[in-house]
Amino acid sequence: MRVLIVEDHHDLAGNIGDFLEHNGHSVDFASDGVVGLHLAVTEEYDAIVLDLTLPGIDGLTVCRRIRKDAGNQVPILMLTARDTLDDKLSGFDAGADDYLVKPFALKELRARLAAIVKRGARRRNVLVVADLELDLGTLTARRQGVPLKLNRMGIRLLQELMRASPNVVTKADLEYRIWGEDAPDGHALRTHIYYLRRVLDRPFDRPLLKTVHGLGYRLSNEEDG
Repeated sequence: MRVLIVEDHHDLAGNIGDFLEHNGHSVDFASDGVVGLHLAVTEEYDAIVLDLTLPGIDGLTVCRRIRKDAGNQVPILMLTARDTLDDKLSGFDAGADDYLVKPFALKELRARLAAIVKRGARRRNVLVVADLELDLGTLTARRQGVPLKLNRMGIRLLQELMRASPNVVTKADLEYRIWGEDAPDGHALRTHIYYLRRVLDRPFDRPLLKTVHGLGYRLSNEEDG
């Protein structure tokens, strides 16, 4: 994910940023509402971590302007030291997707971010598996924000595997979904899987496309494959 952190507490912002970067994400920072709003509406982010109390422009106002002025639907996780129901409702009314009360565990923040990004992707008609995205409208794929150069068959295979993830799609099912009753010999599928794996996994640290011997293939971020 590419994440914007809008937080005026420098130590907290640094801790969040270090944690997210250690987990493979890209992070930008803003220490006040004015800079945060500018970055939010001029750059593309997968999520924004937005503090409620900010110098310049407060977090609620920043959130409202992102939503209403720019029509931007980027997922927003709001941070606050306030734990009242009214404060939370104000954040949701402003357009926040979720609310996290300080102090919090960094692993919880990561889990909340992953959840709101996934919900946002569903609204945009985008399939998401780990750090892989497939936009069903434009038929374009990205991994870790990097565009993947896939041909038409690669896109079709990726779509079937992402819809089923993390479950296995058998070779027979995959051939039928791609070619129907007129499936070519088994070498054709293996060739296309080889091509897909080369584009999808080789440039990155962790493979997603797993061969389940004797059964078929699946997309998964699990270590055991």
